Amino acid sequence: MKHNRKYLNSGLPLLMLIGIILLGSCSKKEDAFDNRKVSFNSDWSFHLNDSIKDNDTIGTSTKWRTLNVPHDWSIEGKFDEKSPAGYGGGALNGGLGWYKKTFKINASDSSKVISITFDGVYKDSEVWVNGHYLGKRPNGYIGFQYDMSPYLNYADKNNEIIVKVDNSKQPNSRWYSGSGIFRNVWIETTDKLHVAQWGTYITTPKVTAQKASVHFETTIQNQNSASKKATVTTTIFKEDTKVTSVTQNITIAANANQTIKQETQVETPVLWSVEKPELYTAVTEISVDDKIVDQYKTNFGIRDFKFDLDKGFILNGKQVKIKGVCLHHDLGPLGSAINTRAIERQLEILKEMGVNGIRTSHNPPAPELLDLCDKMGFIVMDEAFDMWKQTKTKYDYGNDWDKWHKKDLIDQLLRDRNHASIFIWSIGNEIPEQWNEKGVEIAKELAAITRQYDKTRPLTAAMNPPVNMNIDDVTLQFEKNNVQINPLAASGVLDLIGYNYAHQTYEYHKKNFPNTPFIATETTSGLQTRGYYDAVSDTIKKWPVRWDLKFTEGNPNNTVSAYDQVQTPWGSTHEATWKVIKKHDYLSGMYIWTGFDYIGEPTPYEWPSISSYFGIVDLAGFPKDVYYMYQSEWTDKNVLHIFPHWNWKAGQTVDVWAYYNNADEVELFLNGKSVGTRSKKGEDLHVMWRIPFQPGTLKAISRKNGKTVLETEIKTAGNPSKLKLTADRSTIKADGNDLSFVTVDILDEKGTLAPNANNEINFSLKGKGKIVGVCSGDPVSHESYKGSKHTALNGKCLVIIQSDNTTGRLELTAKANGLKPATIVITAE
Repeated sequence: MKHNRKYLNSGLPLLMLIGIILLGSCSKKEDAFDNRKVSFNSDWSFHLNDSIKDNDTIGTSTKWRTLNVPHDWSIEGKFDEKSPAGYGGGALNGGLGWYKKTFKINASDSSKVISITFDGVYKDSEVWVNGHYLGKRPNGYIGFQYDMSPYLNYADKNNEIIVKVDNSKQPNSRWYSGSGIFRNVWIETTDKLHVAQWGTYITTPKVTAQKASVHFETTIQNQNSASKKATVTTTIFKEDTKVTSVTQNITIAANANQTIKQETQVETPVLWSVEKPELYTAVTEISVDDKIVDQYKTNFGIRDFKFDLDKGFILNGKQVKIKGVCLHHDLGPLGSAINTRAIERQLEILKEMGVNGIRTSHNPPAPELLDLCDKMGFIVMDEAFDMWKQTKTKYDYGNDWDKWHKKDLIDQLLRDRNHASIFIWSIGNEIPEQWNEKGVEIAKELAAITRQYDKTRPLTAAMNPPVNMNIDDVTLQFEKNNVQINPLAASGVLDLIGYNYAHQTYEYHKKNFPNTPFIATETTSGLQTRGYYDAVSDTIKKWPVRWDLKFTEGNPNNTVSAYDQVQTPWGSTHEATWKVIKKHDYLSGMYIWTGFDYIGEPTPYEWPSISSYFGIVDLAGFPKDVYYMYQSEWTDKNVLHIFPHWNWKAGQTVDVWAYYNNADEVELFLNGKSVGTRSKKGEDLHVMWRIPFQPGTLKAISRKNGKTVLETEIKTAGNPSKLKLTADRSTIKADGNDLSFVTVDILDEKGTLAPNANNEINFSLKGKGKIVGVCSGDPVSHESYKGSKHTALNGKCLVIIQSDNTTGRLELTAKANGLKPATIVITAE
């Protein structure tokens, strides 16, 4: 329908009653940390249109199924070679979906403002409540809110909300987007006098070890028909302890907004850092006649930072190298449906590797990601757009640019600007207009908007590259000053010059941009399949040969060697770029493409590949070998990692690599006999032995000053014999959201991982919970991520268990033909 307003406004009983939610006012819980919101995720009904049969309409005969949001309907579908999204979009279809929900509102809230907030709906969403049209939002990644108050029924009368989500026009993304209400939904209930949505702005303009000044700008909204006199008190807490407060009396006109400014100081502040991400909480209270009518909570951090031309990134007076990764928004087998625990697990895996930075490529992230980055200590580059007016795919955001880009950017800034973890704003990624004056004009507009709403963070754009040159002849060109500076980079608009790739040019940065600091916004693009290895490891392969040429080479089954030896033509191996970044102080840091594999964009291959090879960690969350190179470089913990596996043909020559640190040398033994000692020389980041295969045991010993630091072994596995289940957490919350990620290992009789085992594994679950995802990390697998069986990749598989709202035991069993089954118990409490 074309909004189908006539039908929606007709008052006909369109839809079944499917669920009731009783909403009380915020005063029911006198808690200074109550943020006025309640979840609106449960008991929605969903219908996916057959666009020909249904003609883009719904009616009394429409068939619905009940589910909770966040929800991604695309991940439930079959991989389709003919999908209009293409293999770049993960070969999963979009379509047109409808969500509906019935609910009740307490009579006591009839004088309140009741709004609905969507954190993200992909894409082109339209919303109606009780037949009244609330609005449309094309951008799938930004949150938005509608005031439902004028259209609601109260007490025992039902209300009905309908959400239309149109992701039928494909392709509209260069990667897998997902479809539907894929982020959280909230009902927000406030007094008519309240802090506006995203209405606080907290800055710390002066920070020392002794004292920090804290400034508040708070936008108060008065939706009463009369002016109001009120008292606004902002109190800072450190955990549950009050630190300081400031109070101001105001008079605000009827149906008006007013922004007030307050200032206070925190003595001996506890500073936010990546090692100790300490947070404060500001609670804003509005009182009328000594009665609190609104409370609003804002978390923030106190820290001092700058990007320096010579010293790179300085945080609290200390030089910090940004060791970051880029992340897409999908969560592997969960698709794009946001889950806080799934994001937390990703960040835990990355933190263990030594990562301290996240780039939200290439769009506003889920709020939960930023909350976790605040709490866990990551340096975030918050990115707004993958394209401006000029499109990259036929139906992408470029079509909505003129009407929506200003609104979307402002909302992102208002939503995100209090996050302690955000240190950089990025206004665009590889924008086609970067090479002309039109792009400079747009960049100036975006920069002005950004600085209007936040002057505390530098602004960049991810340019590919800032300097236009032939990367095969970099030195000669620079020596002859035969370089063309990207017009966007040369415009003076940016506070940081953002480099996508082109690591050969980094050492010339200060010559080309003597007044603007450096950040590597996107680097590397190394390619790997977990657990697969080419016979010769010391040859570098560029796959594809050129970005605009079809790839016709490659390996059987669309595999890529997991030695760090395969790169894209625009990128590098993992070692190559890090060697440059680590060498120079003025190179503030890097964001690697990518931390995790993601659905779609299966470079260098096309169909039947449907997910990426770029990740340092695969789609299931299993680290590839290069993970340990970074861990050896980016952490202080002792690291000794040898690979590949030790199951080969007799007499076959095998290259054995070792990543290690905190040691002078590594000695390798095969079946107890030394095959040599190796030490890293110069800029080396690994050592290698080339030896003939003999079945048995490979053992490596790292030593420092002759003393053993670490020992590790790899053994030849026998025939696959049994399954082993290992849960990342054996106890989870019985809240309907929490997850346990269970690793499935295929072992031989002695308990050694069978590195070539690709058995199909079947799963069953007893108890009040469900299997919500299965995955092996195989970029070529077309098995559903939502099934109860999956084929392992090189000895490993993953199954994800979700609780419901009942406490008790969840018993997971895994079975495979010819293998001993395994069972694990997870407790929901």
